Amino acid sequence: MKTEKSGRKQNGRNRHYRRLERMYATGRCNVYYRPLIEIGRGSAKVTIEIRPDFFHSGGAVHGSVYFKALDDAAFFAVNALVEDVLVLTTSFHIHLLRPVSRGTLTATGKVVSAGRTYFVAEARLTDSRGREIARGSGTFVRGKVPLSPEIGYI
Repeated sequence: MKTEKSGRKQNGRNRHYRRLERMYATGRCNVYYRPLIEIGRGSAKVTIEIRPDFFHSGGAVHGSVYFKALDDAAFFAVNALVEDVLVLTTSFHIHLLRPVSRGTLTATGKVVSAGRTYFVAEARLTDSRGREIARGSGTFVRGKVPLSPEIGYI
């Protein structure tokens, strides 16, 4: 049975996730990529519709788009656990597994280790058919920029 206190805590977390989602939507670089994001406790899912202007000369999506989706999913999975400041990506390693040229990219990130100031998250990128096309992992630390309306956290 849910207590009133646990219900308030859950509502606070949900409010934090929705604020992060709104902040993400206002990011200037996202005007170009037009991604969608869903955030939960220690998890995030980023979806990007593939467009020809993402292609390299070989006719498939450039790895930079893979990286963006993977890093964003892992980053926001971590920031879902940090409610006062933005986190920072300190390193990110990516494995490009297969090319894709149509459909939707879906990156699913999850926190695999959470400390007081240092976090590790992994992300998996799939195509519209559910095939894994890339995988990444990164380390993240608490930053100094407060989560506030000034950065779109509303």
